[in-house]
Amino acid sequence: MKWAMFLRFFQIQPRDKGNKAGINTSLFPVKLKTFVELNMDVASASPRRYFFEVMSFFASAEHEKERLQYFASPEGRDDLYQYNQKERRTVLEVLEDFPSVQMPFEWLVQLVPPLKTRAFSISSCHSAHQNQVHLTVSVVMWKTPYKRKRSGLCSSWLASIDPQQNVLVAVWFKKGSLPPPPPSLPLILIGPGTGCAPFRGFVEERALQNESDPTAPMIFCFGCRNKDNDFLYQDFWMKHSQNGGVLSEDKGGGFYAAFSRDQPQKVYVQHKIKEQSTKIWSLLSQGASVYIAGSSNKMPSDVLSAFEDIVSAESGVSKEVASRWIRALEKAGKYYVEAWS
Repeated sequence: MKWAMFLRFFQIQPRDKGNKAGINTSLFPVKLKTFVELNMDVASASPRRYFFEVMSFFASAEHEKERLQYFASPEGRDDLYQYNQKERRTVLEVLEDFPSVQMPFEWLVQLVPPLKTRAFSISSCHSAHQNQVHLTVSVVMWKTPYKRKRSGLCSSWLASIDPQQNVLVAVWFKKGSLPPPPPSLPLILIGPGTGCAPFRGFVEERALQNESDPTAPMIFCFGCRNKDNDFLYQDFWMKHSQNGGVLSEDKGGGFYAAFSRDQPQKVYVQHKIKEQSTKIWSLLSQGASVYIAGSSNKMPSDVLSAFEDIVSAESGVSKEVASRWIRALEKAGKYYVEAWS
């Protein structure tokens, strides 16, 4: 594909003539390169099999045409999986692997998936930081089965921004799945890694509320790999867990951190939950709400199992009854999970 074409300008306008979205319908020139960067997911999405079939029609090199046709055939399904899906090759990487393909832009714009928005939990309290919004973002990094280093598109871009430069970032605000709790509600918070983000705002808010009236106890279980490397907001949690702070044991709560890689045996947030079994059951008996945020991999199910064990052990009921008790807590709006992959 000839990338020099991205120097061209073209004009866009909404398809909907009714303009219900309130978009400015006046025609304006846009760089083709800018349009691709902001709208088409060429740098993170993996193309589907049909993409390889279409590419074969526009390949001028015979060996590339044959390989693309093979990938698009039923016989090449397994090899395509090994080359494409398993390795998470991007649209841009595939096009670079087949340089003779001269795919017209009108085909490309229909086949490439649109660039998805990225959602992040706000990690600040509006009352404490007016006209500011804080985010807690970890740069996503992993290796493919063939040991190729990959990184997240949005998180890497955010990390590359120079704080000294005036960079505009397009954002939007959407109501989250974790409702703000009233100051009289006891809380049990579970947030390993960047899952701590919404709870930083919770703690800031409750600290402000506690200045005028006493607030209910809060327990927060945080987890990360190493205390010295990725203990996010360490000073913040320490400040509010000491000297009568809203996370202090003096207030009936507590802050408990699990560092999974600092000892031979891995320790996770579910282990810290079980260590505080008596205190957690006491808060649950007082009507506490449970808030869980973080990775959607195994953490939510492991934490759920830990709560079931606590209810079973502390109340003397079977695991099945404890499971139903937790489900009832969820239905009553007392058990919230905000997880992402």
